[in-house]
Amino acid sequence: MDRRKFLLSSLALSITPYAMKVNALQNIVSHWGNTPAMPVLFLGHGSPMNAIELNEFSRGWQQIGRSLPVPNAILCVSAHWETRGTFVTAMEKPRTIHDFGGFPQALFDVQYPAPGSPELAIETSNIITQAEVGLDERWGLDHGAWSVIRHLYPNADIPVIQLSLDYGKSPREHYELAAGLAALRKKGVLIIGSGNIVHNLRIIDWKKPDTGYDWAVETDAKMRQWIAEGNHQALIDYKKAGKAFEQSVPTPEHYLPLLYTLGLQGKNEEISFFNTKTIMGSISMTSVKIG
Repeated sequence: MDRRKFLLSSLALSITPYAMKVNALQNIVSHWGNTPAMPVLFLGHGSPMNAIELNEFSRGWQQIGRSLPVPNAILCVSAHWETRGTFVTAMEKPRTIHDFGGFPQALFDVQYPAPGSPELAIETSNIITQAEVGLDERWGLDHGAWSVIRHLYPNADIPVIQLSLDYGKSPREHYELAAGLAALRKKGVLIIGSGNIVHNLRIIDWKKPDTGYDWAVETDAKMRQWIAEGNHQALIDYKKAGKAFEQSVPTPEHYLPLLYTLGLQGKNEEISFFNTKTIMGSISMTSVKIG
């Protein structure tokens, strides 16, 4: 039995409601047909409050959403789902995860009831050859995903799945894994990395709401330069880039989604930046659109 058939059989046996859908699971992604390559996004998501506030960043996401072709589905790589091994959400109705504390009740009241796509989850697991990808039925949509996607698609009518970050993988391995997702772009799948390229919560300065420390501004500018130049190797090797980068990326989880976006860049694809602002001293909201 080949790997695709094994995954389909395993899902059908382990998830009773899906047992009658095996044939559909085998064919639905191909039914979408071929499309022009969808753009790829990296979104600097910042505070969870951006989910419910109308500000310069949420307006930026809304504007990008209006400029995109309507996708068949969304695959999101969020800073807030780290796992041992790589997993993809495979439930029909992902829950809205409020994975934060200390915010107003209005934020906890938000639900983003977008459907999932077990079909796309299986297809994703099948096409990634760089790692075994497990099918997850417990996670849902964390705030790294829904807080930004709800501004792009407020009607919650586009299926969304999440791909986890394996904390055992190197930056190079994450970048190379992303390349396995490239075929999905031509099936109308919008792939989003969600994090922050400068993210150091330990030394946030609430007195700097609209600016950053010198080292944070320096890092943000240097990263944008490398992205624009296509210097992916320097971005993969960010740990070698000096003290400013050490302060800007003290832990990798908010940075790694950027490497997924870059790993999907095709030859000569246009790159644009938006929400290019460093705030609270040590957070960059810089976002990137490829294609």
